[in-house]
Amino acid sequence: MVLTIAGGASFAVMAPEKQSRPNFAITPKFKRTQVFSEVKKLAYDDRMAEGLRERKKRQTRQYISDVATGLFLEKGFDAVTIAEIAAASDVSVNTVYNYFPAKEDLFFDRSEGVVDRLARYVRGRDGGESAAAAVLRELRAEVEAVSPRLGLMEGYDRFMTVVHGAHTLRSRLWYIQQESQANLRQALGEETGAEDGDDMPELVAGQICWVHSTLMAWIGREMVKGRAPAEVSREALVLLDDMEGLLSEGVLNYAVRGDA
Repeated sequence: MVLTIAGGASFAVMAPEKQSRPNFAITPKFKRTQVFSEVKKLAYDDRMAEGLRERKKRQTRQYISDVATGLFLEKGFDAVTIAEIAAASDVSVNTVYNYFPAKEDLFFDRSEGVVDRLARYVRGRDGGESAAAAVLRELRAEVEAVSPRLGLMEGYDRFMTVVHGAHTLRSRLWYIQQESQANLRQALGEETGAEDGDDMPELVAGQICWVHSTLMAWIGREMVKGRAPAEVSREALVLLDDMEGLLSEGVLNYAVRGDA
């Protein structure tokens, strides 16, 4: 399989020789999916020590996902079938479903790290720092670093074009955002000792998630225009400042860690 992405580069994945032992050898053309594989790995890379069996299962899962991502980028999400992904990965259809119960899981295969991210920022905030301040600090650091985690990378326009072209992917993205807000709400409630019936964790979580989702949507739109990541990064910092200015003191001073 060969795909040409922005900049004219072509990439391909070598099929495994045996179904039980994927060949992960990389050719110069592999980067069509390697780029997006790296973004997914950045979403969560906190794996604990694993045994040989678990490692092989993870590698097989990642291989199938990489092959599927390449096909989605080449043909569009709706045009690719599970049978086609299985054939290209040299595995059975049942094997694909064993690793990915839904087709959308192949595209958003690292969503677990995404839905926990804001909650992790809050739980890891510094002494004297509020929940919102911690999230803003982390987001600014990512933007300043021109991080692929936020979509600030060459080729991200192709990734977002696939999302925009498939209703089911847009729906799944919305669901991921809802999970992220629910996890953040729980973290805020636990960190502040909020009692049942206290709406503040929900309200503050909504405001913080608004900042995050607005930033991500804006970056996605700008990258689809073909703009340079560094240029988008500079303007994203201004956007973050503007959004912080719109947040109330109640949000900015909520859940301040007391061990400053």
